[in-house]
Amino acid sequence: MKLVLLTLAFGLLSTQSTFSQKRPRELGIKIGVLPVGTHNAITDVAGVKVGQVTLIQGADVRTGVTAILPHESNLFQQKVPTAIYIGNGFGKLAGYTQVEELGTLETPLVLTNTLSVPTATDALIDWTLNGAGNQQVRSVNPVVGETNDGYLNDIRGRQIRKEHVLEALQKAQSGAVAEGNVGAGTGTVCFGWKGGIGTSSRKLPEKLGGYTVGVLVQTNFGGVLQIDGVPVGEELGKYSFKESLDKSSDGSCMMVVATDAPLDARNLKRLAKRVFMGLARTGGIASNGSGDYVIAFSTAYRIPHEANQPTAPITLLHNDYVSPLFLAAIEATEEAIINSLFMAETTTGTQGHKVEALPKQKVLELMKQYGRVK
Repeated sequence: MKLVLLTLAFGLLSTQSTFSQKRPRELGIKIGVLPVGTHNAITDVAGVKVGQVTLIQGADVRTGVTAILPHESNLFQQKVPTAIYIGNGFGKLAGYTQVEELGTLETPLVLTNTLSVPTATDALIDWTLNGAGNQQVRSVNPVVGETNDGYLNDIRGRQIRKEHVLEALQKAQSGAVAEGNVGAGTGTVCFGWKGGIGTSSRKLPEKLGGYTVGVLVQTNFGGVLQIDGVPVGEELGKYSFKESLDKSSDGSCMMVVATDAPLDARNLKRLAKRVFMGLARTGGIASNGSGDYVIAFSTAYRIPHEANQPTAPITLLHNDYVSPLFLAAIEATEEAIINSLFMAETTTGTQGHKVEALPKQKVLELMKQYGRVK
């Protein structure tokens, strides 16, 4: 059967139906107290770009790739400080140990499905080795995250190819970000409804530093959904373990946080831990079979691959000034997860499995009942 390849570069949405989707803020649901960035997306952090490729084939293939670039220069030669926090380690995250040891990121971040991690790492190696100025590179640490989209996608077919990953990297853009059934979120399920890609940002007031924090998530997990404190999952009678003790809550959530605040790997890990609190605020429970990871990086400064001197004069934010960033990360994560649900659409996939979109009209009625919609 002919492959239908839907490629999404951010700011360019692939189908007219996506335009009809509305984010929670457009419907009057305001999560958190901090102001959002221009696009309310991870790309509000200057220099960050995101690209996606969506694969849909016949009745069985519902998958894709999402790529995040911290900056447009040679990332291997000009690394960025990075940290990874593992909330629950049932996952296949590639590249963790070197980031943990050295505190730097030297390739773009790629998100995809579980069985396509090796393909994505191979593509990132190609991307790096072929980069101008990398002719002598003999070691690359590609970082690839995943969630298992096997309920809607024929994951055993391993339809993701290196060219799909490279295309997502090449078409990465700044600006508005497509959400829902796109890229690595094409076949995911969240709280029993259709999940996907979601993103959000917070812009701190100048008195709190003026820094930006952006988050992008790939949602594929369970729990008892809450939206801005409203027990939506409970009210709608849809939540983990409601019928029986099964694995309905298992899945994963990949969370990527970017900031322009001058943080080192130690404080980036502290920031990453707060991102996990944002997931908890939505009702996620980090179940046994859920791989929940946070990758946090800063664009404030770069770390050269080859040092010309033994020390580096780097200005870092003092511990006493990082708390506003913690709040920003929590709020942006919570909203990014909810955005992924609001922007996702009902999907039928492999073996006839069907996952309904979040019933937004019912949710809005609940939000009004609880006084959360103005």
